Parts: sequence; C-alpha cells; structure tokens
Amino acid sequence: MFNTNKRFILVLITVISCLLYYFTAYHLERTSFNTLILIWTVLFGGYAILLRNNYSFKHLAAIAVLFRLLFLIAIPNLSQDFYRFIWDGRMILEGMNPYIFLPENFIKSGFLPVEQAKELYEGMGPMNGSHYTNYPPLNQLSFLIAALFSSKSILGAAIAMRIQIILADIGIIYVGAKLLRRLGKNPSNIFLYALNPFIIIELTGNLHFEPVMLFFLVLSLYLFHKKKWILSAFMLAFSVSVKLIPLFFLPIFLKRFLVKNGKLELEGNAVKLLLFYSIVVLTTIVLFLPFLSEFLIESYSNSVGLWFRSFEFNASFYYVFREVGYLFRGYNEIAVIGKILPVLSVLFLLGVSLFRKNTSTIDIITSMLLALSFYYFMSTTVHPWYLATLIILSVFTKYNYPLVWSFVIILSYQAYANTPWHENLWFVALEYIIVFGYLIYELKKPTQRLSGKNCYEKEKESGL
Repeated sequence: MFNTNKRFILVLITVISCLLYYFTAYHLERTSFNTLILIWTVLFGGYAILLRNNYSFKHLAAIAVLFRLLFLIAIPNLSQDFYRFIWDGRMILEGMNPYIFLPENFIKSGFLPVEQAKELYEGMGPMNGSHYTNYPPLNQLSFLIAALFSSKSILGAAIAMRIQIILADIGIIYVGAKLLRRLGKNPSNIFLYALNPFIIIELTGNLHFEPVMLFFLVLSLYLFHKKKWILSAFMLAFSVSVKLIPLFFLPIFLKRFLVKNGKLELEGNAVKLLLFYSIVVLTTIVLFLPFLSEFLIESYSNSVGLWFRSFEFNASFYYVFREVGYLFRGYNEIAVIGKILPVLSVLFLLGVSLFRKNTSTIDIITSMLLALSFYYFMSTTVHPWYLATLIILSVFTKYNYPLVWSFVIILSYQAYANTPWHENLWFVALEYIIVFGYLIYELKKPTQRLSGKNCYEKEKESGL
C-alpha cells in the first residue's frame, strides 16, 4: 500500500508540475506577478515533496529532464537577454566581432548586419543594445552554434540554445552525483539543484547559460578531488570562459596546494599552484584571442564595469548604503559605493582564503559558497539567475540558505509588474530578511539537507 501511495504521489506531483511549467513557458506574462508567485509556490511545494520521498535516482533524473523539455519550443517570456545572445551569434557568423560593435549604432545608421536585426534590437531593448557585449568566448561559441542552427528564426535559435543548456544540466546531474558519492554524500542530493523550479524556469526557461558554466565548474571540482589538478585547471578555465565569476574562486585554492598536515610546505607545491593558476589564466586569454582587437580590452572592461557603476537591481546592503548617501549627500552615491563594495568583497575573499581551513574539497566548496554569497550581498545588482552558482555549490555543503533564497528571489519579479519598470523596496527587504534570517540560523545551528537524505555519515576526502 505504501509503495502504491508513493507512486501515486510521484505521478500526481509530476503531472501538476508539468501543467504549471507548460503554462509558465507558453502563457505566462512577466507582468502577471500574482499568477507567477502562485505558480512558483506550488512548484516549490512539489519540489520539496519529491525530494523528501526518497524516489530512485533514475526516476528523479527522468523527471528533471522532462520538466526541461517542456520549455523546448518556447520563446522566453520572463527575460529578454536571449535576443542579445542571438545577435552576438549572428554577428560572429557574419564575420564581425561582437565585442566592438554596438547594436544601437547599426540600427541608427540603417545598416542591418544580421537577419531579423530590428526584431532582435527591439527584443533586447535600448539598454542592452547600447552597451558592448560582456559574454566570454565560450559563451559566444554557444551563440554561434545557435546561429549556425538557425540564422533566420528567433525560435530556431532559442531551441538550439536551450538544447545546449539542457545537455549541460544533464552533465551536471551525472558529474555532480559522482562527486557527491566520492565526498561520501548521497548522490541524489544533486536534485536539490536539478529539480529546483528556480533553476528550471530561470535557466532552461529564460535561456541563461549558467548551466554550461556550472557543468565545467563541477567537472573541475570533480577532477580536482581526484587529484587530476591539471585537467581541473583547464575545466575551470572553460568555466571562466562561459561566465567570468569562477575567476573569483582562484585564491581559495591556495591552502589546498601549500598546506599539508597543518604545515606550510612550499617546496614543489608552489610550482604546482603557479602552474594551476597559469593554466586557468592563459587558457582564458587564448580563448579570447579570436576576438582580439585594439578596442577589445577597453570595450569589454567598460561593459563589465558598468555593472558596478550604473546598474541597480535587487541589492541588499547597497540599498542601505544608498539611503545613507541620500540622507547625508542628497543624491545617489553609486559612483562611490560601486567602487568600495568590490573592495570589501575582495577583502572577504582573502580572509576566507587565508583563515579558513580549505584543505579538503568540501572545505574549498564551502569557502566558495560563503565568499560568493558575500560578493552578492555587496553587489549593486543581483539578477535572479546569479543564484544558480550558489545553489550548485550548496549541494555539496551543509548549507540550505541558497535554496531558501531561490524561493524568495521571486519577490524581485514584482518590479516587472509595474509599467514602467520599478522596484518596490518592501519586497526587496522581505526577501533579504528571510535570506539573512535563515543564514544566521544555519551559521548558529548544524543543518540537515532539505531532502532529508543524508544517509552517508562519513565524508571521504583524499589528499592532493
């Protein structure tokens, strides 16, 4: 009777979730915040039930892929970034460097360099179209693949990109489960990521390429744990070449190379560390070479820098500092605060790298999680898809606060319910009160995995 009930619950949750994912993919409008939050809540309820009922790995993997396939032929309706992805890919296909040309300039001049140029520019919006692209070279390769697959159809290009994202998530499930098993943890914990409605909607649905970056990151960590640190460095470089954020993690590897049995051992290990860093940095540079021009460094650095100097969205401490600036100076201090906050993030990163243990794989992943969390807490802009990295890292640790954040991040979408776009800071405050509250709770009290499936009691760590 128990097995029958368990099977019925599995089918029921799967069917309900499929219907909600289908509606989200093909009928939901971004401005329908009340509908979105209702769907979001029901999906997360189903997610929790699936995780707590100890279903087989194969069943959960099949369901995770099924949910993603429901979005296969959908045009993203909760994000417009994919229009820029298609533009960049078609620019490369036409033999043009996407890093040094602005879509806005082409539209104003009347020269349309790619198919459907006007539709793509209108889709990405004037803000996106007036800035240089900041997507690294392997991400551009994904865009090019989409252009090769479909150079004249927006839907065709979206399908090509979505297939790449789904394949990357399948890779994360496979490699992530292997890493969990080697760490002495339950492989099914990977479904904390793979079945998370936030991951499915925000990444597969909205065509953000975090899964490709995270696949290489998880593969890098897996190889590093197996002491294949040279291959690990190459995979980390590939991850950086999809999204730059893994560069942030490099200092955290210091102690893993240089500290043995609690003692600093530089002989031989310093050379390994230097080689590890060199592979990551040089491989990343080499991958940029096809786009090399006299304007590349200037345009790319300006584009990246804009996120700290100009953009504001779903921030936490920055909004507090901004209000203080208004109180004492009478105007927005982003030009000043935007330069100070990254310095605080770097100082925190150095503290985590030098003063935490960081001699085991789990120590390293935990430090990555804490350092990146602090970075986001200090950021002026925290788009929802940024949380994907925190979620995959949390799978290998004892912390659940990124999972809680993935649920309450939906409050940030309230901004899109307004015309014109406008944030309600009460929603932002509620989001971060919940996140910080749960984080403090976890820091003070040992945590259990949300899935309740920690049947592996001993972590098995191997040396480098």
